[in-house]
Amino acid sequence: MAKVFLKDVKKIYDNGFVAVKDVNLDIIDKEFMVIVGPSGCGKTTTLRMIAGLEEITNGTIAIGDRVVNDVPPKDRDIAMVFQNYALYPHMTVFQNLAFSLKLRKYPKAEIKKRVAEAAEMLDISNQLDKKPKALSGGQRQRVALGRAIVRNPAAFLFDEPLSNLDAKLRVTTRAELKALHRRLNTTSIYVTHDQAEAMTLGDRICVMYNGEIQQVAPPMEVYDKPVNRFVAGFLGTPPMNFFNGRIRVKDGKAAFVLNDGDTIVLKSASDKFKSYIDKEMVLGVRPEHLTVEPLSGQTDNGIKSKVNIIEPLGDRKDVYLISTSGQKFIANLDPHTDIDVDHQVTMYVDISKAHVFEPGETGRNVMASIR
Repeated sequence: MAKVFLKDVKKIYDNGFVAVKDVNLDIIDKEFMVIVGPSGCGKTTTLRMIAGLEEITNGTIAIGDRVVNDVPPKDRDIAMVFQNYALYPHMTVFQNLAFSLKLRKYPKAEIKKRVAEAAEMLDISNQLDKKPKALSGGQRQRVALGRAIVRNPAAFLFDEPLSNLDAKLRVTTRAELKALHRRLNTTSIYVTHDQAEAMTLGDRICVMYNGEIQQVAPPMEVYDKPVNRFVAGFLGTPPMNFFNGRIRVKDGKAAFVLNDGDTIVLKSASDKFKSYIDKEMVLGVRPEHLTVEPLSGQTDNGIKSKVNIIEPLGDRKDVYLISTSGQKFIANLDPHTDIDVDHQVTMYVDISKAHVFEPGETGRNVMASIR
């Protein structure tokens, strides 16, 4: 078990493409760190550099107290679980699990003991004599996990290991992975584009975009206090709503005036927003922080709109709306809310949960420093 440390790590390919830009990340011993982001953001390249499968262009990578920049993958004391399982098709499950130990010339009794322990842990003890083609996708993934577990490495590296499983199996395997981490208590670094995996698995999550780290924090902190517009929009299903407008002053308080004239009064005094008054900004509101009825004592903070589509989902209704200026947005409402397509409604904002961002794709969340 060991901490993993990245300092100023950069990856530039021969064609000049910068895949990873000066990444700094300190992964604590025994932590489950999830690196999440869209395709092409640099998360897998970062993982492969930790594993030694990609050379770094600049920077330092350390596992435990040892800098591993020039250490080959086999000597880094890590075990990697791949998206495609990477099992040997001609070998039995037992042989797949034992293979890395045999290469390292472990005694047969030790190999048998480690394989049996991993198989029992993963509930595949009755599959040891089968070959991979006889297994389901979920069972193959367990074998891939077992092959990593038997090595008892300093760190586990996971490269989107659940992406080939169906939706239901992904959910159950996700829960098993979390329980497995608690049992093994080993440093784990997990790469995914799936925000649900990131939120449920990670002790902390590292959000990447365009080769750069945007935010590193516990899942709910990233969800509730996103540092910028990209992070806010990436996490959450349906995603956060964004409204364009300007900061004004109303009765001594800052107010966000949408482009169609609707006014959202912010809780903070106007002097806290003095550098943003009359500037174009972006209001961010999650769908669950909108309601068709005003909050207690609330008279402002309504967005006039028309209901376009309703999706009943059992535990909630996702309601797609169009504001009077043509802005499209989504609200999560109680499933029994009396609302129908083409209804003219006013959606009220829970301003205690709203965010204000500077313009741009990664515009800073100015509320983070004001609250």
